[in-house]
Amino acid sequence: MAKVEIKQPVVNEISEKIKNAQAVVLVDYRGLTVAQDTELRKALRAEGVSYKVYKNTMMKRAFEGTDFAQLDGMLDGPSAAAISETDPAAPARILAEFAKKNPQLEIKGGVCEGKFFDENTIKEIASIPPRDQLLSRLLGSMQSPMANFARVIKQIAEKQPEAAAEALATEEAPAEAPAAE
Repeated sequence: MAKVEIKQPVVNEISEKIKNAQAVVLVDYRGLTVAQDTELRKALRAEGVSYKVYKNTMMKRAFEGTDFAQLDGMLDGPSAAAISETDPAAPARILAEFAKKNPQLEIKGGVCEGKFFDENTIKEIASIPPRDQLLSRLLGSMQSPMANFARVIKQIAEKQPEAAAEALATEEAPAEAPAAE
């Protein structure tokens, strides 16, 4: 069997994974123990990120013609790819957090939503909270003014029931037009 026939399934596997990927982050994993690597894989898997070590030449072939071809310059030395199809910040967030505790893990760079980012920018992307947390913050900030307004109206109504009823009645009544002279 020719070498190309052996390598083609691996290239196809990488191509299939990156086809719908929103982010790919490359790391140098040298120096990690088996326990550390297992811990990293578990954290990535929990967020729906696939993580695998591939040969650089295989990744280069799979990246050809895609946005991820921008990573070709970083494919030297041992490389592992963290690929996310759902949350573009998830690989960066998990890898940066893990690298803080385990400095042996070196983030090389990545492509997030079609744009190339170096190691420092990947670490900045890592500070972005997950999507569900951002949505809950947005919802909370939208509900806060309404809730505060409702509390104030309730307090006014409890203190002066007649005055509150009059205030509401005046707001609902149409403004009278000034008399013509």
